[in-house]
Amino acid sequence: MEEMTLEMKVERNRLLREAVKQIASTKVAKRAAEIDAAGAFPWDMAELFAQQGFLSVMLPESYGGMDGDITAFCIIAEEIAYACGSSSLMVLAHCVGLMPLMIAGNEEQKKRFYERVAKDHVVAAFALTEPEAGSDAATLNTTAVLQGDHYLLNGRKCFVTNGGAAELYAVFVTTKPGERTKGISVFMVEKETTGLTIGKREEKLGMRGSDTTDLIFENAVVPKENLLGAEGSGWENAMTTLNLSRPAIGAQAVGIAQGAFDFALDYTSNRVQFGQKLADFQGVQFMLADMATKIEAARALVYKAATLLDQKVYERDRMSAIGVDKLSAMAKCFASDMAMQVTIDAVQLLGGYGYLKDYPVERMMRDAKVTQIFEGSNQIQRVVIARNLLKKILEKDFT
Repeated sequence: MEEMTLEMKVERNRLLREAVKQIASTKVAKRAAEIDAAGAFPWDMAELFAQQGFLSVMLPESYGGMDGDITAFCIIAEEIAYACGSSSLMVLAHCVGLMPLMIAGNEEQKKRFYERVAKDHVVAAFALTEPEAGSDAATLNTTAVLQGDHYLLNGRKCFVTNGGAAELYAVFVTTKPGERTKGISVFMVEKETTGLTIGKREEKLGMRGSDTTDLIFENAVVPKENLLGAEGSGWENAMTTLNLSRPAIGAQAVGIAQGAFDFALDYTSNRVQFGQKLADFQGVQFMLADMATKIEAARALVYKAATLLDQKVYERDRMSAIGVDKLSAMAKCFASDMAMQVTIDAVQLLGGYGYLKDYPVERMMRDAKVTQIFEGSNQIQRVVIARNLLKKILEKDFT
């Protein structure tokens, strides 16, 4: 197949945005409040997105995918999040669950698992966090021991998005306990695996339609053919996955913020107080101006990071060389902080009505909060950014 030119990619992504926006406005938006109130995984949305190819956006065309890039991934995350944060998170977590396979899987593994996604519409998940290993992700206690033609996995994963709904999990474990990053490996684990139990479903402040559970491994039997890459290569895989996915978290945050802003803009343009519309007050105008500016700044940063990632620089050393890890962290950090502030301001602009569940901005505010926490908290993002900024200075000092 002829390689796609820049102009072709731009046009493809423009058409994709139009298609996702149309589906989000006509299908997803109508379900958003119900999904949040029910706090249940939206299987109808999962099937809709699968039929539209959104769950296969990163898969090659040869496996039934869209052969999309990170920019396409961000577009889908943003436009769905505009209507419903929970639905956006389902797609986002699914794609992140497939990234370790995309990065390190061999052709047999890709054929076996990609076809389940494209043909059977199964959902995937990413399992890194443990009860004792949150921001300190290298401190994994889940172990994998090779016994003949399979590994036995033992341990517990927590905060697994899509945990109960997924059929495929990218699971990070230690194959060399005590060696931290050098001992981490990653497996594709199937839901029907003997010894795997789905833990309780977490009740959350926001993203309530997202399925968040524990995964419990008790001598879980995983074929050695499910190991992605070599033993000990899991840490590099995890960090590469996070670099690739963080702009999409930023895009999700931008979508949530844009949805809240547009609602607040419409409300203040129609709500009359003291004989004039709220939007006629200069104080309100300044708030709206600041909100819009922050959203545009975040969107620009998100898609700059996505554009660099689309150069297919998945190797950690190459990503660091051009500063993609820094920009990826900046995009996630800035956009999620922005979304939290913009949604809070949207609630404020609606006054007492903003605090009611009859209006969507309170849901958007609750959904925005977790974007500051998952995929690495924003405190961790600042550590990544600072280390990148100081790296050359520190290297110079020691040469």
